[in-house]
Amino acid sequence: MSVDPAKAIKDADFVFENAPVKIVANRNSPAIDLPGTKVGPFQEGKEYEVKFWVATELKKAGIARIRMDDPLDLMMLNKIHWKEARVQASQRLTSLPEEFYPKLRRFLEELNDEAIKKPEKRADYDKAKNLSDDITRTRLKRIVSLASSPQTRQILGSLTKEERILYDYLHETISKWRTEILKPQGGDKT
Repeated sequence: MSVDPAKAIKDADFVFENAPVKIVANRNSPAIDLPGTKVGPFQEGKEYEVKFWVATELKKAGIARIRMDDPLDLMMLNKIHWKEARVQASQRLTSLPEEFYPKLRRFLEELNDEAIKKPEKRADYDKAKNLSDDITRTRLKRIVSLASSPQTRQILGSLTKEERILYDYLHETISKWRTEILKPQGGDKT
């Protein structure tokens, strides 16, 4: 298998960027030609479905706002952190919201941009960054532990796409290492 985890994460992020999301138009706008696609026209107050990257550009231009069913915010991050801390003693992984890591990267970027413009927002960014670091560190420890021991598919079902890529990579590497480290020196005598 030997998948490059960094490339796999970029691939998963590409899928997220091109997934459809709902937007609500903030104002009327004529059709807009974008590279490889045309969007609009938009009527104020109406809901539309566009790719996430298009929604991001429309948001930046003030044309629309993104309507997410499960937006990631500080309250949700606190809740996830609390759940992770609660099961810390066990090797169990809690389920994360769908597309957690792509949403987290964008949430942190958005908070950082706000903090640059408004220094009073720096505390929100710092809190979110610390919570994110704790969540990923806790989950990473559990993934490494899971990858080095036999597991059932049920346990692996709580992994996100990105975590599953890491798990598979580590599991394969650890299995090869274990085979080699225990191999008799005089060759295979089975």
